[in-house]
Amino acid sequence: MMKNRLSILPLFLAVTLFSCVSSKKFQSLTGKYNNLNNSLIGTQKDLKACKDEKADLERNKAIALAQLESQLGAMKEQNEFLKKNNNQTIRQLEDLSVISSSQAESIKKSLDNIGSKDSYIQSIQSAAARKDSLNMALVMNLKGAIGNLNDKDINIKVDKGVVYVDISDKLLFKTGSYDVNDAAKTVLGKVAMVLKNQPDIEFMVEGHTDNVALTGNKEVSDNWDLSVKRATTIVRLLQKQYGINPVQMAAAGRAEFHPIADNATAEGRSANRRTRIVILPQLDQFFKLLERK
Repeated sequence: MMKNRLSILPLFLAVTLFSCVSSKKFQSLTGKYNNLNNSLIGTQKDLKACKDEKADLERNKAIALAQLESQLGAMKEQNEFLKKNNNQTIRQLEDLSVISSSQAESIKKSLDNIGSKDSYIQSIQSAAARKDSLNMALVMNLKGAIGNLNDKDINIKVDKGVVYVDISDKLLFKTGSYDVNDAAKTVLGKVAMVLKNQPDIEFMVEGHTDNVALTGNKEVSDNWDLSVKRATTIVRLLQKQYGINPVQMAAAGRAEFHPIADNATAEGRSANRRTRIVILPQLDQFFKLLERK
């Protein structure tokens, strides 16, 4: 029995030793397999990245090629356009090269006419500027003569080359009347002094009213009548008392139909009741200015 046990022991030791050696090799091979597998996975990833990058390059190449082809087409079209225009210009020059002497003379006369018209326009502009300067001098003289009267009662302005002097009716007349008061003589005397020193100018005296209808007034029929009588009263006064040549003057009535303010308010109606002196533009004087070169 002891002998059998002794004989079995070497066999057991041999099997045990073989089992240990195989396990170590297995683990070693397993490690190598895992390393190789990881390396394969990494290589596959790198390969996929290369393929993706190659695909991107191919797409970019196709886009760039399409853009270049489009630019080339546009350049070809531009080149054809330039060739066409160049040929047309050459034909026009060829046509100009065969202009007859009479045609050339006609062109020269046309250019001369353009030059003379341009010179004439410049002369008109220069004369107009001088006329504006004369108007401004007249305005300054009027304002200087009138002094410090309230601008609401008397207003002097230039509009489109015409001088206007607006005088409130409260400085000239009583309500509904065309008889001048003492204050009117003072104001009109100052204005007349300036107008009398300008014998070449002509002016119109206009009567203006508000839109309130006249009632119970035996002297005037309506606002038309009142505005005309006020204008003629001023004209007579300028002629008889201040010696202004009647040839220079005209009288007109505008009634309520040329307001400068809203008749719906008392202030507006007061502004509309006025006498206006309009310095009339003289065309003959204007053309005299054109002749002074």
